Amino acid sequence: MQKPGLQAWLNAESPQTAAQAWAVRWYGGLRALLRDPTTVIGLTIVLGLVFVAAFAPILAPQDPIAQNLPNRLAPPSAEHWFGTDELGRDIYARVVHGAQLTLVIVGLVAIIVVPIGLAIGMAAGLFGGIVDAVLMRITDIFMAFPRLILALAFAASLGPGIENAVLAIALTTWPPYARLARAETLTVRQSDFLAAARLMGAGPLRIIVRHILPLCASSAVIRATLDMAGVILTAAGLGFLGLGARPPAPEWGAMVASGRDYLYDQWWVCTIPGIAIFLVSLGFNLLGDGLRDVLDPKRG
Repeated sequence: MQKPGLQAWLNAESPQTAAQAWAVRWYGGLRALLRDPTTVIGLTIVLGLVFVAAFAPILAPQDPIAQNLPNRLAPPSAEHWFGTDELGRDIYARVVHGAQLTLVIVGLVAIIVVPIGLAIGMAAGLFGGIVDAVLMRITDIFMAFPRLILALAFAASLGPGIENAVLAIALTTWPPYARLARAETLTVRQSDFLAAARLMGAGPLRIIVRHILPLCASSAVIRATLDMAGVILTAAGLGFLGLGARPPAPEWGAMVASGRDYLYDQWWVCTIPGIAIFLVSLGFNLLGDGLRDVLDPKRG
């Protein structure tokens, strides 16, 4: 009997193992994702950001912080594709190397925010009572303030720097994940499979990690992808106000701030990094919308 190929294995209607079921699900989701043109555009932009950040020294071998005052505010040309800024620094090199900072901020915020938010939300939903009340009231306090204003307050108190900017953004981004995880947990807290797990001796930590966390994962991925656009805009806002990466780091928000005085005559100084912020934010939004359509269990 001929052994079925990979295509047939991935399209099986009745998976034989848990690994195959996982592969079939994600393969079908990927196919659905790639059928949506806007999602493909978003995925292309995000992958482009990762590619540019990974190969920045090759794509832009120029020193992004090297000054050349005799060549300041030069327009775009064959030598300087995006022109130069007020200190003669190559804007193309600064935008390309700035992609690394953007990716670092996005990655660090996601690594900090998602686990903290999910842990707080799942604990509140599973234990209920006083634990739920205390954790959700703390969450409500953070959600009562506009995110950007709260991030500015934290960043101002912590001081400028990429680490402090990441911490300030993370402190204002986790509450929606806690709310989301709590809602997901409440829907399954009294379910039969959790009761069976308790009867088999599973403790709260095992129940959270093995049974509740997988149910919250898809919603958290969607939320994180959609939130990355806001994270990028918040980071750019902090950089614009001088509370982000320290000069002369090629941070896009700081580049926009330094070029705003030359907007009318030398438009490229702040317009180019502004376009980079716009494109990356748009890419994460488009990708997040596509992931929501694919991973949402209630979709038709």
